[in-house]
Amino acid sequence: MPTDVRMRDVLRAQQGMYTLVLRYPDGHEEARIIGSIVDFLYAPDDPEWLIEKLAAPETRIVSLTITEGGYNIHAVTGSFDESNPAIRADLKPGTSPATVFGIVVEALHRRRERSLRPFTIMSCDNIQGNGRIARRSFTSFARLRDPELADWIGDNVRFPNSMVDRITPVTTPVDIQAVARIFGIHDEWPVVCEPFEQWVLEDDFVDGRPAYETVGVQVVADVEPYELMKLRLLNGSHQALAYFAALAGYRYVHEAAQDPDFAAFLQRYMVEEATPTLMPVPGIDLGEYRAQLIERFSNAYVQDTVARLAAETSDRIPKFLLPVAVAQLAAGRSVDLCAAIVASWARYAEGRADDGTPIEVVDRLHDEVRRAAANQIDDPLSFLRLRDLFGDLVDQPAFTMPYLKALHSLHEHGARSVITALAHRRPIAS
Repeated sequence: MPTDVRMRDVLRAQQGMYTLVLRYPDGHEEARIIGSIVDFLYAPDDPEWLIEKLAAPETRIVSLTITEGGYNIHAVTGSFDESNPAIRADLKPGTSPATVFGIVVEALHRRRERSLRPFTIMSCDNIQGNGRIARRSFTSFARLRDPELADWIGDNVRFPNSMVDRITPVTTPVDIQAVARIFGIHDEWPVVCEPFEQWVLEDDFVDGRPAYETVGVQVVADVEPYELMKLRLLNGSHQALAYFAALAGYRYVHEAAQDPDFAAFLQRYMVEEATPTLMPVPGIDLGEYRAQLIERFSNAYVQDTVARLAAETSDRIPKFLLPVAVAQLAAGRSVDLCAAIVASWARYAEGRADDGTPIEVVDRLHDEVRRAAANQIDDPLSFLRLRDLFGDLVDQPAFTMPYLKALHSLHEHGARSVITALAHRRPIAS
């Protein structure tokens, strides 16, 4: 992506090294230099060089962090979007590939032609069944290009599922200055994060792997219980907090998480609606995990922003929150809190906080969500009519009734009133 140019330049100048800074809730900080990056290949500079690096026999794992929206999968149908102009461009004969699918599939094609074993594609993104999603995306692209190649990939490439968890805000100029002041290290791209970390990885590799388990990775046969826990409790709670917090005027995540009403609301959401949709998680006490999440969100020294959590919602709500709502509805259980959270996004998408302060809505579907939000006064269900995002929820009274009640109260009384009512199980003001 164009935004990666500066990272390329910084890491090349720093010989791939960067500073990892852990910020503890008591204000204590730890720093160490990470030197594991041996090169940075910015794909547009030389796609051919990158493809050959991937096709080389010594490359055995290709890991992906391409964001929730990077897999080109339709949010409702779950199918690969063949109409994407970038995908169509990569499929033209003789074209130098520019997408992750074109680049990786071309590398796999060359390995097949050279009678080399394929590499493992290891997704580390926040998607349920990220390995399965990766398999679907790459084999779908390959099938559009060459059905025989797609069959070979399907039969030979491994796509392990994984769950990765550490709150890591975007690096800011303030972070750069702090690392220089506190540690005496001049680093143009330090990484600042919380001390908590968890990586759960399915043991499914085509040509070996590093001994991940020796450095704290949980290598397991089935990742699904862990990933559902993380996506629906941590990521789902981030969405539960973000839009209410922004509307109420909070800038940082810890400010909202330290607010007793927000904390009580998050606990209600996790206990009453998210947790019933989970399966047992081996070795995890879910009560302790939920309490720990509130503590992690409350870490003032991480300086995580509400704006970060509220960006690219059309890629997040459908993956983190709507599966909870769908599962709850299917089981005949309450979705009042899920509906209120979606209503908070609809209100946020109008582009102004409760005090009138403008909100910058950052979303790949910016125009669609802003247009739907602008129509809510005349048609309160206009936002839910975005079926590519919400499917048939607009047709389900069990969801639309609490949604409309919350949206109306958000307009009439504001986010603080709605959060307080939900936190204390009081009727939402009409």
